[in-house]
Amino acid sequence: MNEILEKTLLYDFYGELLTAHQKNIYEQYILEDLSLSEIAANQGVSRQGVHDLVRRCEKILEDYENKLQLVEKFLSIKNNVSEIEELFACYDKGEGLSVEELTMNVRKLSKEILEQL
Repeated sequence: MNEILEKTLLYDFYGELLTAHQKNIYEQYILEDLSLSEIAANQGVSRQGVHDLVRRCEKILEDYENKLQLVEKFLSIKNNVSEIEELFACYDKGEGLSVEELTMNVRKLSKEILEQL
């Protein structure tokens, strides 16, 4: 997965668990795409201090994901829903799926989704 997308998803899911200061710095770095030097100048701290804080935030967010796996579950469910949409699109176009096959595949994917919840 794209590194920026992964960091953004981790922040979306777990960012509220960071302190206000950590959130502020991490948002500037990841979401606003400011450089470490720009953030340091804005905050009146050293570039190294910003670098250390960003790395610490990344570690915190990754630790939450390792324990809770919410991003992994989200992406898996999103993939399953996309597969269901593709099945219906194929069926609507008359591309060889019978109603029975469609039903069987949708039930299988639905079961996978429910197992992840």
